Amino acid sequence: MKTPGGTSRRARRFRCLGWRITVTWMLILARVPCGSGSEKEGIRDVFRCDDLMTRLGGLLGLQARVEETQTEGANACSGRARLLLLIDSQNLMSVEQLLWPQSIIQKNSTRDLVLLHDSSLSPQSLVGLRSAGWKTKLIQPIRSPFARKNSYNEWNYSKLRLWQLTDYDKVIFIDADLIVLRNIDKFFAYPQLSASPNDRVLFNSGIMVIEPSTCLFEEMMSKRDKLFSYNGGDQGFLNEAFTWWHRLPTRLNYLKIFKEQGNPDHEIQKGPFTIHFLGLKPWACYRDYDCNWDMVDRRVFASDSAHRSWWRVYDAMPRKLQKYCGLTKHMDARIRKWRGKAKNANLPDGHWKINVKDPRQYHLNK
Repeated sequence: MKTPGGTSRRARRFRCLGWRITVTWMLILARVPCGSGSEKEGIRDVFRCDDLMTRLGGLLGLQARVEETQTEGANACSGRARLLLLIDSQNLMSVEQLLWPQSIIQKNSTRDLVLLHDSSLSPQSLVGLRSAGWKTKLIQPIRSPFARKNSYNEWNYSKLRLWQLTDYDKVIFIDADLIVLRNIDKFFAYPQLSASPNDRVLFNSGIMVIEPSTCLFEEMMSKRDKLFSYNGGDQGFLNEAFTWWHRLPTRLNYLKIFKEQGNPDHEIQKGPFTIHFLGLKPWACYRDYDCNWDMVDRRVFASDSAHRSWWRVYDAMPRKLQKYCGLTKHMDARIRKWRGKAKNANLPDGHWKINVKDPRQYHLNK
């Protein structure tokens, strides 16, 4: 609606490497629906946080931006406006951090690959990560206030640092335990916050399209102790914070879980853009088969077709990086223990009968 003194407008035109863009600014007052947010204090992401100028009771005073763009060149304005990245708060360089950029590079993406990491990574690890294709950026980790001490998601709130990357207009965040099977650059066209569904109500934060904003980062940080996370980690918090979100296709974040009947071999459907590896990871198994089959409570995560997809990416990566994907003595002992239990239980899928040929079993790391 117009302000009492009329609408204040100013427009400007400019060209950007083949694009003609018209940007119109105006001051508007709006009432955001769905309540005041006092109960859960979620972010009603109808308007950009950065455009908020004032609050007048239940009204928001906003500097709204209207953009009209016309393409005049196929590669217009394609510089450092966007990137793909991952966050690490582990103590050691891990296999997924090495393989992940390789799966992106092999699909001909030209976007920046940026790893946000804490100070626990050694200089030697950083050299290896950079040789794998990462641009590295040091961050201060953020503890999850609702996570148990030393739990897997204790530092997952570090993901909020994504919104501080204001040198970029848009970010596609991808978790470490995914591989990319098809080029995903077209999904940069989606608005914030876009994600694939985790179920009928919640989204999965393993892949997200976000728009960096210092304003929004500060708002989320102010609410991190108020918004309860159902799983103690970032996914629970972000689902409470972004009460409105945009759906990405499930094929973009294909969760490797098989709860429904009718697919006994757990074959991956045709055409996924990524595979999100739940359960035991491929590098922690023999390459001969998915070792989730050997554990009754993890069989829903088992898929030999997904397992083979991961190893195809491994085979295509430089040999100097493959050495990081070796088995440790502890990992090998765990695999053998559960193969033995599967044999004793005579599990009907029969994976425990497979004659393992993975050469890594003969060259174990410490």
